[in-house]
Amino acid sequence: MSDSTPQTPAAFFHFLVQSFQYPDQTWLTTSYFDLLVSCVQHLNLDINAQLLRQHYDNSNGLEIVQTEYTRLFINAVPTVVAPPYSSVYLDTDAQLYGPSAEWVRQFYQQHGFTLTGEADIPDHLVRELEFLALLTDEGQQQAADLFLKQHFRVWFPRFKERVEANSDNDFYRLLTALVDFFTREEP
Repeated sequence: MSDSTPQTPAAFFHFLVQSFQYPDQTWLTTSYFDLLVSCVQHLNLDINAQLLRQHYDNSNGLEIVQTEYTRLFINAVPTVVAPPYSSVYLDTDAQLYGPSAEWVRQFYQQHGFTLTGEADIPDHLVRELEFLALLTDEGQQQAADLFLKQHFRVWFPRFKERVEANSDNDFYRLLTALVDFFTREEP
């Protein structure tokens, strides 16, 4: 295992949190791609991460990834391709900050966590991965498992399916595969 590979489940979750932030040059760097390649190799995923690195770890890569992030997760015509909010997939009206988002917020509070920014939407993919990282950091594996079972695994497959079906960008397809790998139910 490479020294740069995250060594704990929480470290992998923190890596995924970073990966689903809006891409910018402060973190989408050669070091980031070293870690991504290391993760893929460590997990024996059937993905050519070196080819992915060659495609995105260059002067045009940041712009390509930013454009795809915006198209998939922020805005596209006529609608966002893969909104990264669980309420879109779980609530009957597919509305942002629906009842399931409130459930998530309450689950966070029940386990000692609150969102610090007023604009933070609790059911955003990044917030949910961050919550799982924090629970794992604190050894609250039972709470993490409960959150995964009752909430995350219910909506994430639909999100992943949208990314896979609507993107030719291997970067985000790989990232959703990594999230799926780390959140799937163990046999």
